[in-house]
Amino acid sequence: MKDHNSKENSSPTQDSNFFKSMSLQVKLIMRLMGDSRVSSLAKLLPLGSLIYLISPVDFIPAAVMPIIGAADDVAIMWFGLNFFIDLCPAHVVAEHRAQLGVGPANDIVDGEIIDD
Repeated sequence: MKDHNSKENSSPTQDSNFFKSMSLQVKLIMRLMGDSRVSSLAKLLPLGSLIYLISPVDFIPAAVMPIIGAADDVAIMWFGLNFFIDLCPAHVVAEHRAQLGVGPANDIVDGEIIDD
């Protein structure tokens, strides 16, 4: 029986989809940062997250706990950016996503049905 979850079956597009998704997320955030309909207060979240990322001050220093110390930087960045998008007006986010070609019509998952 053939193993459908093996590494041989993984597609190189899986990695490129991750980077494409990250690229689109960054583009969306940059567009929202430049949009005057988004609150100036909300725009402080991505800036604060970026400052925390490059700042030498950490909640959990990487020197004390290397893996967790790096993970808190990533977690703060992820939380700040996602919370920023959540705080933006939904219609503005939808408009920018549509202009970037991201939306419900593009959320199609490619797959195949395998009968065993």
